[in-house]
Amino acid sequence: MIHSPLEGIRVLDFGQFVAAPGASQALVDLGADVIKVEPLQGDWVRTGTSFGEAILRTYNRGKRSIAVDLKDPRGLELAERLIADADVLIQNMRPGAMAALGLGPERARELNPRIIYATVSGFGLRGPSRHRPGLDIAAQAESGLMSITGTADGPPLKVGTTIVDAAAAHVLTEAVLAALLDRERFGRVATVEVSLLEVALHLQSSDWTGHSITGTAPRRRGNAQPGVAPAADLIETADGHIVLSGYSAHHWPRLCEVLGRPELATDPRFVDNDARVAHRDELLRELSSALSGRTSEECVQLLSTNGLVVGAVRTYDQVRASEDVVAGEMFTSGEHFDGSSFDVVRLPFRLGADADRSVRRVPRLGEHSISVATEAGYSAAELDSLEQDGVLRRDL
Repeated sequence: MIHSPLEGIRVLDFGQFVAAPGASQALVDLGADVIKVEPLQGDWVRTGTSFGEAILRTYNRGKRSIAVDLKDPRGLELAERLIADADVLIQNMRPGAMAALGLGPERARELNPRIIYATVSGFGLRGPSRHRPGLDIAAQAESGLMSITGTADGPPLKVGTTIVDAAAAHVLTEAVLAALLDRERFGRVATVEVSLLEVALHLQSSDWTGHSITGTAPRRRGNAQPGVAPAADLIETADGHIVLSGYSAHHWPRLCEVLGRPELATDPRFVDNDARVAHRDELLRELSSALSGRTSEECVQLLSTNGLVVGAVRTYDQVRASEDVVAGEMFTSGEHFDGSSFDVVRLPFRLGADADRSVRRVPRLGEHSISVATEAGYSAAELDSLEQDGVLRRDL
């Protein structure tokens, strides 16, 4: 049985791109009725780029789309009616845009004292950068994340995916769920705020604590884990690469024994962690020499069966075919509005024994404009007028 803990919860999603729509997508998957409120021209991700199309399909499945001109007083009135009947409002418009439309948190609370108003911003709502637009890459740069990513002699690098946006979606989901629980248990109605900057900082929590303790900022070190070795180090194999960890007093001698090089455990260069960190380059040469004749899968089998942490560096195609990924049903299917199907990663947890295998369809722009507005109390004549005047757009 699929759990739908948010059945009966209505969410208005005024978001674009990833962070806000990603959170409302998680709420869809948990059973909420999510109405995607779009401008007449649609969310930016509908512009036809491959990047936008991937975001559209990933974070907008199972939602209902209404396309409305919020700058028109009649469009604003429609939005107000929707707010009056919603449990949650999520938005990540440019700073101040919702308030300028007359849909800020104070107005929303006047319309509906029980609504949870959730905002995603780039840099928070209190500092001097509160009005700056913010995207994933800006948060990676200004949080210090890029400064510690890359090789020691190379330039700062971004993480290979929009990691801050994706993490912000999960954080926002967590905050909204907490606010819903707070409302139901104690009657308190919270205003939720999440910024990309604070999420990016949070992703580096242990590094910031280490900086506080030592007074030394972490540096770019490529794949090496600072302070311990071998840890997160990249080892070339016969057909690719692996990463392994074996720095503890228990694991290091076991690693040496498994590799058939027991003498390395007592080599003065490697006898303890400090020595191995100081001689990391020599250590990696020895490990590479011992492992380079094996394939990555052979290395994984050898080391993991002996209690050592190891991972093969896999391509996307290899990951998709992985027995663990397949057995864990980590992907599910979505349906595009043209009827085609596609794979999408499901929520990274289970409620109950079964994964949610529901196939959710991406809505066409304005596909549900009429039905949603009808639920809000508009008559057919009123809807015809709104459509003719360009305030409301229905999918044709």
